[in-house]
Amino acid sequence: MKKILLGTIALLLVGSMVFAGGKKDAAKEEVVEFYHGFFHSESEWPPAKAMRDIYDEFAARYADGPVKFKAIPLETRDDMASAQIAGGNFPDIVDLGRPLSPSAISQGLVMDLKPYIDSNNLKAAVGINYVQNSVNGGVYSVHDQVENRGIWYNEAILRKAGVSINDLGTWDGFAKAMEAVRNLNDGSYGYIAGQGSVMMLAAHMAQTESGRKLVASELTTDVINSKEFENSFKAIAAMDKANGSAHTTVDTGNLMADFNTAGKVAVLNNGAWNASSVSKDMIGTLKPAIYPGNVSISSAGYGITISNKMSEAKKKVALDFLAYMVSPEVQEKIFTLVQATPCNSNVDLNKLAAQTTDPNTALLADACSQINNAQIVVKSLYYSWGNDVVNSLINAFMECAVSATDINQRFNQLKQELTALIS
Repeated sequence: MKKILLGTIALLLVGSMVFAGGKKDAAKEEVVEFYHGFFHSESEWPPAKAMRDIYDEFAARYADGPVKFKAIPLETRDDMASAQIAGGNFPDIVDLGRPLSPSAISQGLVMDLKPYIDSNNLKAAVGINYVQNSVNGGVYSVHDQVENRGIWYNEAILRKAGVSINDLGTWDGFAKAMEAVRNLNDGSYGYIAGQGSVMMLAAHMAQTESGRKLVASELTTDVINSKEFENSFKAIAAMDKANGSAHTTVDTGNLMADFNTAGKVAVLNNGAWNASSVSKDMIGTLKPAIYPGNVSISSAGYGITISNKMSEAKKKVALDFLAYMVSPEVQEKIFTLVQATPCNSNVDLNKLAAQTTDPNTALLADACSQINNAQIVVKSLYYSWGNDVVNSLINAFMECAVSATDINQRFNQLKQELTALIS
């Protein structure tokens, strides 16, 4: 009996040692949590599933630890990041959809990615992030996809109106071409205004060097009171009024089917990503181009931002993830599967397009190529002036499209609104 009791005690001791060892190993295991915005179902938005698959492939590399990687879709990730910054913290990695708070940088909460980018020769891989996301000499965010914009046009409508894409090479030619479309009186119309008008405003201001500087800068009273801003706003507003208030919207997506499916709009202001929305029936009729004056809009956005408060082991995995996301392998998937513009400037989009039989992918490559090779490339006003300012601009353009609105009076009102916003 005594021997049995002693044996039992020995087994219990061994078991407790194993259990304690297990707890010790579990305590040593770390997890890098990555919050992203691709929460949509595959049926709702197929590219979201493609992005999640890309993240899962990286997580599989670290499945055995000691540091694991976990991608977490979260629609409210920007709010979560803001709340943590207010408390002096930052999530492990966030794919930010909003500007990074300056206090996150001043508090040392986020990593300066520039030393890693430089030492690993990733400048071309991160592309325009290197310049557009530079803050006081550092780079704190890298977006693996570039938001680039131009125009799309319906070749059949333009031909019927007696004009071609070449006539849209100047803003005067653009206005005359839209008038020719209206004169068809066949139910088609010129373009989708409102949100699209803000893109046209940036492209119009970009005609001059002084205008380009204003588009690239933060909104100030000097910008608001500048002749460049006034002249461009009034020029676009006059075209919007002629185009008609029925063809203006706060969100281009509300009327996008008129262009991509119904084929009754001559011009669409949208990004290269519109290629994936062109219906099969409209392939060969709907084509990409850039803004009058050989102008395109290209923005890095925000993107992957890494906490500076992690262990060195977790930081290593986080930086490995950054390198993975801008690698040619992943960037090619972002182009072919997500149908978005890669940030990596070394990726040969035309070569990728030649390897596919999908006509929408070929359209995407064409759009990206034209936007990237434009003589003048400017940042979107969403990123230089901010969402609140853009929303005010959209409202002003939409009101100017109403026939009874006095554009001069509405512009003076807009100046007051914008001045109050930045005060």
